Amino acid sequence: MTPEHDDTGRSASRFGRPAAVVLVLLCGLTLLLGFINKDRCTGPAFDQWGRSQPDYDERNKEEVCYSDIQHLWIGRDIDRHVFPYVEGGINDKGILVGGSVEYPVLSGLLIWAGAIFAHNDAEYLLFSSLLLAPFGLLTGWLLGKLARWRALLWAIGPPLILYAFHNWDLPVALCSVAAVYVVHRWNRPLVERATVASVLLGLGFAFKVYPAAFVLPLMLFVATGGWRGQEMPAGKKVDIAGAVKVALASVVTVVLVNLPFAVAGYDGWMASFEFQQLRRVDITTNSIWYWGLRPFLGDDPMQDLVGVVSPIAILVSFAIAAGYGWLRFRREGTYPWIPVSGAMLCGFMLLHKVHSPQYTLWLVPFFVLIRVRLMWVFAYFVADLAMGIGIFRWFWAIEFGQPAGIYDSLSAQAVMVGVWGRAALLVALFVVFLKSRDVTDDDRADFTREGDHRPGAVPGLRLRSTGAV
Repeated sequence: MTPEHDDTGRSASRFGRPAAVVLVLLCGLTLLLGFINKDRCTGPAFDQWGRSQPDYDERNKEEVCYSDIQHLWIGRDIDRHVFPYVEGGINDKGILVGGSVEYPVLSGLLIWAGAIFAHNDAEYLLFSSLLLAPFGLLTGWLLGKLARWRALLWAIGPPLILYAFHNWDLPVALCSVAAVYVVHRWNRPLVERATVASVLLGLGFAFKVYPAAFVLPLMLFVATGGWRGQEMPAGKKVDIAGAVKVALASVVTVVLVNLPFAVAGYDGWMASFEFQQLRRVDITTNSIWYWGLRPFLGDDPMQDLVGVVSPIAILVSFAIAAGYGWLRFRREGTYPWIPVSGAMLCGFMLLHKVHSPQYTLWLVPFFVLIRVRLMWVFAYFVADLAMGIGIFRWFWAIEFGQPAGIYDSLSAQAVMVGVWGRAALLVALFVVFLKSRDVTDDDRADFTREGDHRPGAVPGLRLRSTGAV
């Protein structure tokens, strides 16, 4: 048995089956509201390509019901039911053709699968939502098992309504949460648990890339023996072999998932990466780079600079987060891999050249898993609402001749609140996450407090949650 695991069921008893059922039902209701919100953009008529009519391009912005899922029914050969990547590629103008999409391969499979029985964009949105919903429900269930009622931040939070069916982000959120669940709830040796978690993070890479970053703090957690080093192999001070095994599990997973597509159609598979590399920083990317640098440098110099500075800055933020985690390990005896992972995600979202609104779904599980004060969560939700609603109303104003200046447009002001409010909060959360404890500390304290008599255990220990609600 490990410090994170108690086979008497004490932790489970505090969030038993009835509570989990209630949480999942609430999550299901929120997902339904999310679908209804996006479904407002569909129909009532359809043109020869299955595109909703009338006035789809105006309605999806003015009524704030736009979704990438519905929109990409046209333009990626999804409506033609072309299997992704195999015959695809990217042309000289940077346009994806022949079934290629701009997402990693597992997302591409979901994109294709949702269209199998669809004949128009409304049916595609419906079938894709049905395909994605179980990922959101399972994420809610796992978060409930890990954090009990704090999981309501996921289950009934505004981001799930706004973005659950905006893009294909629910599966990648599940991969991250499932990795945490396996490490802290599965009653197996640490390296075995962490190896399975690393496989899940590798699958997350094959959905939306970013979970692969969490492999580094997970390796450090394993290398230092888990909670207070109590799962360190006998006679070792550092478990290098265990950490390497964790890293290899993720790498092998990524290779095995991607290899069939790379072999079947290398150009089509590679096109998804080329598309992201070639993507310009523009008004649709919502990033600090566009709003912070373009007014001073102009467009082309800004593009060149961001292409170099952004990835370097992201890597530096990862190094800072991992390094601070090491300082905490030296001070507390446990490497805080969940808080470090949350901080790394903040760095990525802040410094990447694209900051799409739905990325908030990536962050919400960390609001649940890391014990930060709710004021941070609610502040981020407000800034996110300003962006998630304001950006589409602003696009509508620009495209259809409405007042769109910063002094005469509420939507333009909301976008500025969203861009800079989210940026400021991500900087703050980077620090707050690194200084906070995660929800699994409660179970470790309960375990020790109720009688762990192994060497190294501290009877009566009660861990205090820094900055907890």
